[in-house]
Amino acid sequence: MHDDNDVVSNNSAETSIGELIERRLSRRGALAGLAGTAVFAALGGRASAQAASSSSFTFKEVPHVNDPTHHVPDDYEVQVLIRWGDPVLPGAPAYDPMKQSAATQALQFGYNNDFLGLHALPAGSVSGDRFLMVVNHEYTNTNLMLAGIGEGREARLRVDQAGAEIEMAAHGGSVIEITREGRRWKVVDGSRYARRIDANTPMRIAGPAAGDGKMKTSADPAGTKVLGMFNNCAGGATPWGTWLTCEENVNFYFTGDQAKHADQALAKRYGIGQRVAYAWGRYFDRFNFDKEPNEPNRFGWIVEIDPYEPQSTPVKRTALGRFAHEGCHHAVAKDGRVVCYMGDDSRFEYVYKFVTAKPWSPTDRAANRDLLNEGTLYVARFDEGGKVVWLPLLHGQGPLTAENGFASQADVVIGARRAGDLLKATPMDRPEDVEPNKVNGRVYVALSNNGSRKPEQVNPANPRAKNDHGHILEIAPKDGDHASTEGTWSIFVAGGQPGKDEGAKYHPETSADGWLTCPDNVAFDSKGRLWIATDSGEIAGIADGLYACDVAGPGRALTRQFFAAPKGSEVCGPIFTPDDRTLFLAIQHPGEGKGSTYETPATRWPDFKDGAPPRPSVLVITKKDGGIIGS
Repeated sequence: MHDDNDVVSNNSAETSIGELIERRLSRRGALAGLAGTAVFAALGGRASAQAASSSSFTFKEVPHVNDPTHHVPDDYEVQVLIRWGDPVLPGAPAYDPMKQSAATQALQFGYNNDFLGLHALPAGSVSGDRFLMVVNHEYTNTNLMLAGIGEGREARLRVDQAGAEIEMAAHGGSVIEITREGRRWKVVDGSRYARRIDANTPMRIAGPAAGDGKMKTSADPAGTKVLGMFNNCAGGATPWGTWLTCEENVNFYFTGDQAKHADQALAKRYGIGQRVAYAWGRYFDRFNFDKEPNEPNRFGWIVEIDPYEPQSTPVKRTALGRFAHEGCHHAVAKDGRVVCYMGDDSRFEYVYKFVTAKPWSPTDRAANRDLLNEGTLYVARFDEGGKVVWLPLLHGQGPLTAENGFASQADVVIGARRAGDLLKATPMDRPEDVEPNKVNGRVYVALSNNGSRKPEQVNPANPRAKNDHGHILEIAPKDGDHASTEGTWSIFVAGGQPGKDEGAKYHPETSADGWLTCPDNVAFDSKGRLWIATDSGEIAGIADGLYACDVAGPGRALTRQFFAAPKGSEVCGPIFTPDDRTLFLAIQHPGEGKGSTYETPATRWPDFKDGAPPRPSVLVITKKDGGIIGS
């Protein structure tokens, strides 16, 4: 996630006294209902060895730490697969921190790797030894990338044009070919699939917003083409093997005077001009909305990319709505339609899903090429009593009319947040990953945190005021059909330190090393067990990590720490090979924090060489005996 996403742009939630009383009464029940089969309690001590046997996981837990390197259980090993600056495309030079340029960065692995996806080679194979790995490059910690610009986020505003161009080339994504030899993995040099996508890559705009007046600029008067993608956080894949990469906090890249923007309601609701984190608008007019007022509307979308076709044009699929997309994971409905789950990763924002109008074709890949252009976008309302209702965001239905500022479906998707406000969707505690579990059919929503929620703003699905530590919801679609507009929900686990942080709730056998804070990305192994990656562990004074737990049986929601990240970093993109014998992790912004600079970083991970800055990297984790991850 972007390190500036504490901006709140949703101030629409109003609550009556009667609703407050009802919510307060329901809060106890919501927390008491955590995670079903086990009775939860707040514990301060370590679980005994006998108690820990309730979990299906048998690895020795990693302790809570906060130091310059990473940690895994003793019987596991870690390999660095690829680092920021390593060559991706033919002709790319080796990384040299003192000889950086936009031209070299465009050929090298980008910065702050986040989402990881695996696409089998050859396409459709199940061998599990050769893949195309797709990687998001979310944003840049420029103060750790470039020498001489000082510390902190504001360093990005001090870069010259050459530095800004390096930043732009370091954003976007990479496609690399990887292969397994024994337990070791390597990047295939010279692969014909290798690709870099950045903030200047030509892309096509498709779906309801394509050609709309709000998408037109002086460079693109048709409103159908755009340069680049950036702030790509998490992502997903389609059943037909394409990569879905998600633009998140794009508002921080644009300069201008919000008070003079032609569409005040839209600009304010999306935080355009509220805070500027990059200097790009100083050097390039398209990032100055005083000069190009519609350019911000062309970002904040789901982008579909075909990793098997390196010359293909990425497509922004506007039917899936515009907001701070954290991820986009799919399930297949009973009638074959594809359902994409999404979260708007900002405080008090919403959970969404998109259901295609037509089923997908398992036998005709070409027939699925534009499947994501037509369908229904929904926003979630989490009701009292554990019911979730999916509300359609369709022009002409309910309040989504011209009288309320929605003259077309293009207006609805461009202003999806405003549409959700009118439908009274439930404001959430930063919905990040929203991911279906293909084994049990349920959907897990990682709600990272919301320190801005006041006592009068609590709701059943977000029952804690000043929720610094986040929680995870579990949704069961009605009749097991992801296309259903109803379902049930419950709180699976609530983060924070037991005995210290109010409302922290865990399985009673959770150890002193097993509690977590700020759940961000989730993943599932082939057994459907849940793996939770965290972000912002410094809130609790611990490193971010990766935690594992069962979703059923006596170890349901018994979280155990498997990996601890180096100081200042975030754990992203957990993904397993189909045989569960390899786990890939993306480690983002190592060394981030107060006082940390290029010259004196908090860590020099992963190289630990004098004078070398920290480098975001993709890790390979295997068991030394070649066994199953988690055993």
